[in-house]
Amino acid sequence: MTTTTTRARGTGTGVPARIAQQIAVGARMLSLDGHDDFNQGQISARLPGSDTFFIKNALCGFDEAIPDQVVAASIDPDAPVDPLAPPELPLHQAIYRARPDVNGIVHSHAPHTLVFGATDLEMRPVSHEGAHFTGALGLFTRTSNTVLDQETGDAIAEALGDGEGVLLRNHGGVIVGKSVRHAAVFAQVLERACRLQLLAQQSGVPYHWSSDSDVALKRDFIYADLSVRSYWDYAVRRVQRAWPDCAAW
Repeated sequence: MTTTTTRARGTGTGVPARIAQQIAVGARMLSLDGHDDFNQGQISARLPGSDTFFIKNALCGFDEAIPDQVVAASIDPDAPVDPLAPPELPLHQAIYRARPDVNGIVHSHAPHTLVFGATDLEMRPVSHEGAHFTGALGLFTRTSNTVLDQETGDAIAEALGDGEGVLLRNHGGVIVGKSVRHAAVFAQVLERACRLQLLAQQSGVPYHWSSDSDVALKRDFIYADLSVRSYWDYAVRRVQRAWPDCAAW
């Protein structure tokens, strides 16, 4: 991938090409993992320390995202807003303001994540995936509506705290990462963790989960940065098999 600058279609706003490509590929990954909901849901990224971030525009779905459909936005709620920016921009603005360590965010309506958030179940390390989010998953219950204002965005950021994600009751999930690669991978991890625990719950018999010591070991090895990079690289190959034209990005 190059490091030149592309221009978001219809906006004239400069977006770093590498970030635009990663956002578009990340969106396609989410589609393959069942996160599609028409053109709803967002994936965003920023350079570390920047007050500007970049986000999939409001009109395209995860399955059709391309680099030219990424627009720029500011974490400042009073800054001018691109006309193609998604309406849930306040969600991303609030989290980026509250969490300097976060450089990638995914918000989607993935079905198992949404259903899990509608219950009062506590995330358990039933699977490797559950180990990553055990004790690191917040819950936001104030409203299930679209996040259209800064007050709601700030409340979600507060519910997230220093965690890895937050469930929005009857709405979906928000997953954060130190890069957009981490956020995209961990959005897939959360959806699988929720699905597997719901299956265990559905069995109607007692089930077990990993010990605290195993959880720590899994986080250190299975979800180490090098491992996450390998998962991202695999997912890129999967996207390119599904949509061969993406290889030209």
